[in-house]
Amino acid sequence: MDETETPGAALDAAPEAAHDTVPEAALDTAPAGAPERQPELPPFVTATKPATDIRTRIQEAGGLSLDRLPMLSVVFDRLATACSDAAKHLAASTTFYSLSGVESGRFGEFLDAYDANAVVGIFQAPEWDGHVLVGLDRDFLYTMVEVLFGSDGAEPPVEDERTFSAIELRIAQMVFEQVGKALESSFGLVSQTAFRLERMETRMEFAVIGRRSNKAVQAKFLLQALNRGGEMFLIIPQTVLNPLRPALGKVLTGESAARDPRWAEQIAAEVQKTTVRLRAVLEERHLTLGEIAGLKVGQVLTLDATPATRIKLEGNDRPLFWCRAGQSQGSYVLRVEESINPEKEGGHGLLG
Repeated sequence: MDETETPGAALDAAPEAAHDTVPEAALDTAPAGAPERQPELPPFVTATKPATDIRTRIQEAGGLSLDRLPMLSVVFDRLATACSDAAKHLAASTTFYSLSGVESGRFGEFLDAYDANAVVGIFQAPEWDGHVLVGLDRDFLYTMVEVLFGSDGAEPPVEDERTFSAIELRIAQMVFEQVGKALESSFGLVSQTAFRLERMETRMEFAVIGRRSNKAVQAKFLLQALNRGGEMFLIIPQTVLNPLRPALGKVLTGESAARDPRWAEQIAAEVQKTTVRLRAVLEERHLTLGEIAGLKVGQVLTLDATPATRIKLEGNDRPLFWCRAGQSQGSYVLRVEESINPEKEGGHGLLG
């Protein structure tokens, strides 16, 4: 019996030996009621942001370099032209927009310069997932009111710093709607997006599309009409322009890149409708002033030309073609033989 019980005792001891091999740290137990200990991350695991986010934050901290965004000035020039074209359909007086400057700085500093002196419109750009701000200063609105109501500019400009009237705000809304369409066509060179007017504000503290300390780019446009003017400004946050850096950094190498096929077809069609007067020259003779003064009525001038002599066809006093004379159905006709090359012919194509 003793020999048979020995294996059983050995088997009972085996599990205890197994427990003895477990490290002491694993045997530590938390006190009753204490929260469970969370497993620690391996030393090589870190909670850092991706490298792309770090580069973006560095770029945002440094600000935009306008010299490296040449297409931005092109877009703003197109915007000024589009606004000028839109204003021509509203009033008989000449209204002209021009780009006066582009600068980068803090969003809050730009708005503080127009505090209580401008109306701003906040536009949403859905494709950019951001907003831009367009503002009209007091002189701009006063000038636009006079232009739209037919003033001739004889009266002195208004300098009253009062609250804007309902008519002035309605005109500002109309201008914002036109600027939204102009922004869409101008930025179409680099990115297609719509610009939707969300709201208007007359107090700069309510014109919030980001933190006041955020970087932004401001473009100023000068309005000229009735020997006076005003200022329109456009503020674009840097966070909106950052995704457009590759497109804005391109340089147009030729006119073909910005060619509009529809405009080219239209201008070609209009040019072809232009009336041109042609003149057929059989022969030219050089006379002195005395010979011309001695001409009398009925006098005959002999010419050396023959029916086989080529006739020069001119347009706007420029030689165009050499022709042969003939008759068809009782009328004189010309048959074009070859074009005239002034450099080859010499003397404006008189030789030949």
